[in-house]
Amino acid sequence: MTTPRTPEPAAPGQDFAGLTALVTGGASGIGAAVATLLTARGARVAVLDRDTEGAPDGTYPVTADVTSDQAVRAAVGEAAGELGGLHILVSNAGIGAIGTVEDNPDDEWRRVFDINVLGMVRTARAALPYLREGAADRPGCASITHTCSIAATAGLPQRALYSASKGAVLSLTLAMAADHVREGVRVNCVNPGTADTPWIGRLLDQAEDPALERAALNARQPLGRLVSADEVAAAVAYLASPAAASVTGASLAVDGGMQGLRLRPAN
Repeated sequence: MTTPRTPEPAAPGQDFAGLTALVTGGASGIGAAVATLLTARGARVAVLDRDTEGAPDGTYPVTADVTSDQAVRAAVGEAAGELGGLHILVSNAGIGAIGTVEDNPDDEWRRVFDINVLGMVRTARAALPYLREGAADRPGCASITHTCSIAATAGLPQRALYSASKGAVLSLTLAMAADHVREGVRVNCVNPGTADTPWIGRLLDQAEDPALERAALNARQPLGRLVSADEVAAAVAYLASPAAASVTGASLAVDGGMQGLRLRPAN
């Protein structure tokens, strides 16, 4: 058994040069921010989405619905073929849900889990053969990063279904990290707080008083504002980068302090 090599450092700002990445849900919000950043830092990036119209410039769009195993396998294969392999998977596609356990019927629970959890399973299952090859090509550079949520680690009102799905993502991340560490594939997740994305915008539009609701969401985070998609993308880029070659099974909170801080009320 040979000792794994420590990856060589790349030039500043181009640490993803020579690496290939696939970002699911990459045509909007956090996914688009991730795809844009990885591209800017030298990666060749494919974006998998149901609607790729918003895919960032310089990325290769592939259309698929993560609820279809056949479509996901075909899209991952197409992306890997176009990019010349795959080193990085950012599994970001997901949807939200509002309500207590009394508010969502069984069909909605199945739909959310099908997208938020099984969507990641299907994508990883299709990508792992390429990622193993990527690990052999560039030791320390093969990785999967899941977009999880603060909802996995903190009790939030009116988020029972969503929180349960993201709790499953956190556990899935740890189990996959254990399964694939000896194959050279790292698995981590990023846990955003409430992020200023199109989905949050749609929720605010449905509120009786959108401005008041936004103020309440801002106040819920100790920093006093929503997390930006670019801030989450920066965390994802770190977890996927060669600089994180010794990081696996980790969850990185980008939540404005929601998880760890307990502030006294402001005077």
